[in-house]
Amino acid sequence: MAKPSLTFVCQSCAARYSKWSGRCDECGEWNSIEEEKPLSSGPGKKSLAARGRTVTLSDLSSKEAPPPRTASALGELDRVLGGGLVPASAVLVGGDPGIGKSTLLLQAASAFARAGLKVIYISGEEASAQVRLRAARLGLEQSPVKLAADTNLRDILTTLDAERPDLAIVDSIQTMWSDTVDSAPGSVSQVRAAAHELTRLAKERGSAVIMVGHVTKDGQIAGPRVVEHMVDTVLYFEGERGHQFRILRSVKNRFGPADEIGVFEMTGSGLSEVTNPSALFLSERGTPAPGSVVFSGIEGTRPVLVEFQALVAPSPHSQPRRSVVGWDGSRLAMILAVLESRCGIPFAGLDVYLNVAGGMKISEPAADLAVAAALLSAREDVALPPETVVFGEISLSGALRPVGQTENRLKEARKLGFSTAILAKGGKTGSGDGMSLSKLEDLTAFVGEHFGAG
Repeated sequence: MAKPSLTFVCQSCAARYSKWSGRCDECGEWNSIEEEKPLSSGPGKKSLAARGRTVTLSDLSSKEAPPPRTASALGELDRVLGGGLVPASAVLVGGDPGIGKSTLLLQAASAFARAGLKVIYISGEEASAQVRLRAARLGLEQSPVKLAADTNLRDILTTLDAERPDLAIVDSIQTMWSDTVDSAPGSVSQVRAAAHELTRLAKERGSAVIMVGHVTKDGQIAGPRVVEHMVDTVLYFEGERGHQFRILRSVKNRFGPADEIGVFEMTGSGLSEVTNPSALFLSERGTPAPGSVVFSGIEGTRPVLVEFQALVAPSPHSQPRRSVVGWDGSRLAMILAVLESRCGIPFAGLDVYLNVAGGMKISEPAADLAVAAALLSAREDVALPPETVVFGEISLSGALRPVGQTENRLKEARKLGFSTAILAKGGKTGSGDGMSLSKLEDLTAFVGEHFGAG
């Protein structure tokens, strides 16, 4: 009989190794590699040869009714879910510690319970008394939500199978412990087994399940990536501790659009919805200064206006600093290289700081031109007109490329009082909503027109 091969898995990034090592080569964590034992020995020849049931087949032209949805009183949450909660769906919610995940889900549990669903909230990290104190602080103590505090997966599954709730919230998946897996709670094997069992329960019993997941230092949900493939929807709860804004972002959604966002504001009475995030992100802008540029972006299906802030200063060090908050640091290095190579504007010997105001995280390439404008404005100490928005993608040749949903970007900007837009030539702009449009072909033309150089 062949000796079973051993597998060692990093508990931080799920990297797999054939032997134990003190340090993970993928993520750099120390003492995070543990042996993973298989759940079972696998099926034998007899079970593979056994005759199974016939799978039902259908045509591609077959039509089915869309899944029913239950809307809550939280419109921003419903938007991210694709219009409401779908029965028998599995949802994974991740976020930094203390960002407000438990507060959001307690408010969501109360909202769905008031909408007529039978809701059970299971806490594996806090005692029932702590959850009740939070509910009292949020004014939700009268909500018809059933509460339990346990980490034994077998007992939780038995309870859910007996109660048959419409929605079960498990906070968090890393605290669940299965007695069929010989490893510590929070390990890769335990997390995978717990997620699999809860997802299976959701599909078999028709109950929606929302699971909370911890995140790593890189902001990714901790544990094996297979957990994200198991569930129907993956949501990230983002935000900066120093800001009151919180962003609920849909990374994956089988029942709605991905990359959709919901915006909340953290207050003393919990999370409140922000129906017009653009106005809120720009509310503290004040008098425009050099380095301040407003970008009109698209998050999912929603246009959002945010402010890019740049600061360029002489560096006392031999290696200038490049500090970025809310944007991709490698993308910033590319923009600086294009400005120097194609436009002849050097940033050597200068510290560069870039920030997206309000704690927002921008990932779309359409922000390239806004970033370049902010850097040039800070370097030349020249402020752009306060009623101007900027968007467009920059290629390595210095050419400007048009971006999608230009009409929606301009419409949102016009609604907030902006009268001028700087964008790439081409693309569908429609009537421009009465705005003055400055369409440019390359970055050199932008520098020459707005900063008197080229």
